[in-house]
Amino acid sequence: MSGRKPRSVANPLESAITTPSERILKECHSLYVDSENGLVKIASSLGVRLLPPRKKIIVMIMGNHSAGKSSFINWYVEEHIQKTGVAIETQGFTFITSGRKRESLTGNATLHLYPHFRPLLEFKGVTDYLSAEISTSKQKKFSLVTFVDTPGLVDGDMIYPFDVNRAIAWFGEQADLVFVFFDPMGQALCKRTLNIVESLSEKCGDKLLFYLSKADEAGKETDRQRVMMQIVQELCRRPGLNKCGFEMPTIYIPNPQKPSRCVNQIEGVCQTIEKTINQAVQKTLNQLEKDCDLICSNISNRLAQDRVDAGYNRSVRLHSALCGLLGVSLPVLFILSFIVHTFSKEELDDLLGEGLARTLSVSAGIVVYLWGWIPEDGQVVFVIIFGAFCYLLLFLAKYFARQGNTTLTKKEKRSLAEYSDYIQDVVKTKKGKLYEWYLQQCAAEYDF
Repeated sequence: MSGRKPRSVANPLESAITTPSERILKECHSLYVDSENGLVKIASSLGVRLLPPRKKIIVMIMGNHSAGKSSFINWYVEEHIQKTGVAIETQGFTFITSGRKRESLTGNATLHLYPHFRPLLEFKGVTDYLSAEISTSKQKKFSLVTFVDTPGLVDGDMIYPFDVNRAIAWFGEQADLVFVFFDPMGQALCKRTLNIVESLSEKCGDKLLFYLSKADEAGKETDRQRVMMQIVQELCRRPGLNKCGFEMPTIYIPNPQKPSRCVNQIEGVCQTIEKTINQAVQKTLNQLEKDCDLICSNISNRLAQDRVDAGYNRSVRLHSALCGLLGVSLPVLFILSFIVHTFSKEELDDLLGEGLARTLSVSAGIVVYLWGWIPEDGQVVFVIIFGAFCYLLLFLAKYFARQGNTTLTKKEKRSLAEYSDYIQDVVKTKKGKLYEWYLQQCAAEYDF
């Protein structure tokens, strides 16, 4: 046998990470989902719900059918993943993302892969038309992007198996970017598309970007300008879309065999995606700091409240002890006074000693003297009232004993202190290093 050992990859996942942004997002994500000291676990123990940040941005592409949505995704990934054609090829929602193995997932598996989208279960019929395509491609910035290919939209009697308008609007709210593709072949003014776009514009207009797709098929430059004018006029008729600074770059899939004089701004789409990725990194790092501060604040509040509860418990225990002591000692002293009064001074001295006997004699004398002031016909009433008063004291003692608040155990307080130290010393330190590392990628060395 050959003595040469097979070469093994120490960490295939790490070897697949090629960009600083991807590594930063992965590091931030691991700080949240770590099984022992993850921020999600720590926050959950404090009653705070945190979601781990996404490791990729979400780019949703919408438009009428045959607008070139799937073709753009195939071009960006540089792999034929989505079906393309004039017919309606995409009938549901498809996630296209990068991974270690080429795989196709159905609805349930897709929701396990993207837990952020579990609210889709509330949309009747959507999960049956939900799928994911995992590609091994690392082209462009695909390793940091998840595309959402939406159903082709048409007007008329077309019946969708789910509420497509509401579903696309919900997806748009979750996405980081929403690309709206208008094609120049007669379907650009699809009312269903414009209705959804108008709805999205009200909630997340900063995410919307419009493109004239398949611009090379629009004919001459004058034809292209005419199509763009028609689209702009239709958009301007809708109050929600009539905004200043409107842009609609022309894009098409470059084909060396079919050169075109039309200006192709498809590289600008790639730049937009890259810019959004950089913003996502910054947002993730900022959110990490906010979540750390939130957890530390909750820990501080929990410990402060525990100190208040401990002080309150000491107070109610003192009240309980006083009431209980009085409730028992008063009737014992009352009965004991009459018993002591039956003994002579010499007998008490012999039994208890001179000092204690003198004290008991004085106390008993006072009680008997006060008892003598009570008329005989009122003594029974006094005993009943006195007994009720002693019972009330015992009841109050029991009541105060139940009023104590639950406090943290020593183990719980130690655990909270360890969590706080871990966040301050480990998580925030790591966040600072990640931010510095990120800035080093884009700023000059002398800036630091």
